Amino acid sequence: MKIADYLSEKFPTVALVPSVYYQWDIGIHFSLGEGIYQFKENDELNLERFSTSYKQTLTIFNELFDKNDDLFLVTNNYKSKKQRQTTKLKVYQPNLRDKKNLKKLQLKTFPYPFEEEEKEDYEMQQFSLQCKVSDIKLEGLLKASLNEDFPPMKPRFGCDSVHYPDVFFVNTTKDIIFFVYDDRGCEVIARTAEKLRPLYEKYYGWVDEVDRERIEKGLGM
Repeated sequence: MKIADYLSEKFPTVALVPSVYYQWDIGIHFSLGEGIYQFKENDELNLERFSTSYKQTLTIFNELFDKNDDLFLVTNNYKSKKQRQTTKLKVYQPNLRDKKNLKKLQLKTFPYPFEEEEKEDYEMQQFSLQCKVSDIKLEGLLKASLNEDFPPMKPRFGCDSVHYPDVFFVNTTKDIIFFVYDDRGCEVIARTAEKLRPLYEKYYGWVDEVDRERIEKGLGM
């Protein structure tokens, strides 16, 4: 199965670009590290912020995903059309337990999805790998997603392109899509509201008040 075939059947209105939460009625937007600023008063990075955001994303992931679930690990790489290939993208190589899975990577090229001047000069490469949750090293993937805007932080995905990569976790067993956009927040959508209601109720305090009306409507609450 290819990721495009799966999305067409299960999430027909969704494209795997930010923000998936606004492309589907059934979903939750979580705010991470609330009340903890990214920098201390002396302008040093506040590691408590990143530690808290990581613990939150790991908690949410573990509530939704089991180790034997089938998964598409999808990465968007945004690049200039003049750039022949990406040489520094560090998503799959360091974060797969069995490097043989690299041979199963699929690639498709799309138009650049963001509104920018001269956007016709850019494109989006979308890599996808079908595997099990147990095949990935989750810690590195989540932390690298959170560290997007802060180059001193490690690990990072690495990037020689025009935009930091976006990584999506597509659970084909439970029909759930999880996306950490940076240290400020993450999104989860599901095919059925029943999959997300318990999560919303349990971590209600991680949701901004401005988002609650839309979320509760989608969840039938």
